[in-house]
Amino acid sequence: MNKTFIIAEAGVNHNGSIEMAKRLIDVAVEAEVDAVKFQTFKANKVISKFAEKADYQKQTTGSNESQLEMVRKLELDTEAHYELQEYCKRQNIKFLSTPFDLDSVNFLVNEMKVELIKIPSGEITNAPLILSIAQSGLPVILSSGMATLAEIEQALGVLAFGYTAVDAKPSRKMFQNAFYSREGQESLRSKVSLLHCTTEYPTPYDDVNLQAIDTMKQAFGLSVGLSDHTEGIAVPIAAVARGAKIIEKHFTLDKTLPGPDHKASLNPKELIDMVRSIRQVEMAIGSPIKTPASSEMKNQDIVRKSLVASKNITAGEIFTIENLTSKRPGNGISPMYFWDVLGTEADKDYQEDEVITNYASRV
Repeated sequence: MNKTFIIAEAGVNHNGSIEMAKRLIDVAVEAEVDAVKFQTFKANKVISKFAEKADYQKQTTGSNESQLEMVRKLELDTEAHYELQEYCKRQNIKFLSTPFDLDSVNFLVNEMKVELIKIPSGEITNAPLILSIAQSGLPVILSSGMATLAEIEQALGVLAFGYTAVDAKPSRKMFQNAFYSREGQESLRSKVSLLHCTTEYPTPYDDVNLQAIDTMKQAFGLSVGLSDHTEGIAVPIAAVARGAKIIEKHFTLDKTLPGPDHKASLNPKELIDMVRSIRQVEMAIGSPIKTPASSEMKNQDIVRKSLVASKNITAGEIFTIENLTSKRPGNGISPMYFWDVLGTEADKDYQEDEVITNYASRV
């Protein structure tokens, strides 16, 4: 069974509180996810003072403050990061965080020594950030919300260049060359996974487009998962059935808490239900071979049918459509042989409903 890597996205749903962040980790551990993910940023390095809030942010947090003012309150400082990483280690769950600026990349890679970097959808065109991440040599999960296939390819080119080029000068042409090179493709296959994503909170179901998972697999030959922002758990479960290898889903302690992402997140019970359902689907996927399952073989004789006498038959009597039929149980001659048996002689006397046990082959 191929196990789906499930990321519980705490994001900024800690509301700037280290204690709330730890409670989120506790929920993720109880749900038995593989990793819990936060966000690492310095708001003034990510958002200009002129940036407006997204519509969903205005709906959840009002419009009296700027996006910068809203996000600044959600920062986790250096000490909080170390404390949460250690807390995750004690709980035996993987700590992940998404960097949104170059200083944060450097901090996660060189100070916190993380083993994996998630690049969010909003940074897929941020070539300097992507290049810095690739030059660390770390594995990457690249989210593709709002992106075309061409933009995904460009980002992969930056990653391929960062993984393989040593002294070359970065340029769009060099990124393209790296993407198409054998070394570049090998580095991408060994280090990069993609996430299909729709960057709307919550995402309307008719905008999810799960078939894009198949398209991305075919286009890039990489492992593909889903970063899901729909309400409920149906879509990530369906994505796993469709072949998604990674699921990322926002969760919160309480959907009514103040903040931009709580409303579009799962509550603790929903997170537990999602993980349980995904694990059940994984077991159900099975293999492409169509063959009877071991658990059903005991029912074969019970529910299938055999050729039986529809009336009393004497030895030597010819089997005809008037005295031969099919009924349960299925431990006798299969009805598939009905026409082979017609016209042959009964080898013995048969009572009505008795299973036919033998017939003479017709020459």
